Amino acid sequence: MSNASSHLDVASAEAYLMRYLSIEGVTGQEKLIGAAIRDDLIAIGVPETAIRFDNAAERIPLPTETGNLIVELPGTRPGQRIMFATHMDTVPLCAGAKPRREGDRIVSDGTTALGGDNRTGCALLVTLVETLLKNDLPHPPITLLFTVREESGLHGARELDPADLAGPVMCFNVDGRLASELITGAVGQENWEVAITGKASHAGVAPEKGISATMVGAIGLAEAKKSGWFGKIVKPDGRGSSNVGIFGGRDGAAAGDATNVVTDYAWLKGEARSPNEDFTARITAGIRAAFEAAREQVVDDTGEAAVVEFTSVKAYPPFNLDETTDVVRHAVRGVEAIGLEPTFVFSNGGLDANWLDKHGIPTVTIGAGQYEIHTLKEYVHLPEFAQGCRLAIALATL
Repeated sequence: MSNASSHLDVASAEAYLMRYLSIEGVTGQEKLIGAAIRDDLIAIGVPETAIRFDNAAERIPLPTETGNLIVELPGTRPGQRIMFATHMDTVPLCAGAKPRREGDRIVSDGTTALGGDNRTGCALLVTLVETLLKNDLPHPPITLLFTVREESGLHGARELDPADLAGPVMCFNVDGRLASELITGAVGQENWEVAITGKASHAGVAPEKGISATMVGAIGLAEAKKSGWFGKIVKPDGRGSSNVGIFGGRDGAAAGDATNVVTDYAWLKGEARSPNEDFTARITAGIRAAFEAAREQVVDDTGEAAVVEFTSVKAYPPFNLDETTDVVRHAVRGVEAIGLEPTFVFSNGGLDANWLDKHGIPTVTIGAGQYEIHTLKEYVHLPEFAQGCRLAIALATL
């Protein structure tokens, strides 16, 4: 184990974790947790002038209480600046969480999720700073980034201004389970919506005079499945996945409100994912074509068809780091320094790392004990959380 990581104060790290798990801060409501982190950093010796909130919230298209929290630490030895990142928000299921310790775990009371995703990251970054300052450990210049609204679309990372980060050459993002698992790539995603306007009529007296929007939607999904653009997608020139998450009506209502009326409106929302950005767009195009084909199959007695309005937007880009890149090699050295064997993981979900990489900061994501995230069974495995802390200390001092 590295000499530097042996300085970890496990009790202090666990105290920060328990404190942050107790502070509510679901996505978009990060003001309280941001203030708590700021206060703790000041208490352990970080100058107030080194801590600031950016203006990313002004660019996020959803109500957001505060910006990303950015901290700049000067180096105590020569070296290029590195960055550690995590997100402050939790999923809404964590609202009202009451953390408690059970053996080597922290759990909730079973009525909410816990929020280990990602209060483990918040506690780890504060613990890292405390360890470096308390023990006068030599380190290069370091930037800390605590983002907002990760859980609702990676908005904080997407909207940050890289110029605010003081030029880090690499980043280690804390958002996972095992310290030894290095996430070096992830899929990209596009979100799509389709609004279908049909024509109402009496379903018993004159069904032929109506245009069923729900039937257009159903046939569209069937066409997407038939043509290989739904679910798990494997084509000769690419692979990915797609899903529809919402099939309803206006403003969250059901599509239609009576069984004896041909439905005149339906709205669907879904996604497409792939390791390849161009193939993600192909999936979306395939789904669009499926709904256009469905439109032609549902007409009234005059031959009139529904109006199908299909829109899509890029949610985040994919990335994939080669194992020979500096950040991956540094991460491997860190894992080996604490006595573990590194493994490489490609994520099928989006991470802040997707946007950090797009901003020109190669980013490896590491774990710190998150288990069963986004569920009522969520827990933090404290020995693995401690390993994540040791890894961060090693990465900062190698």
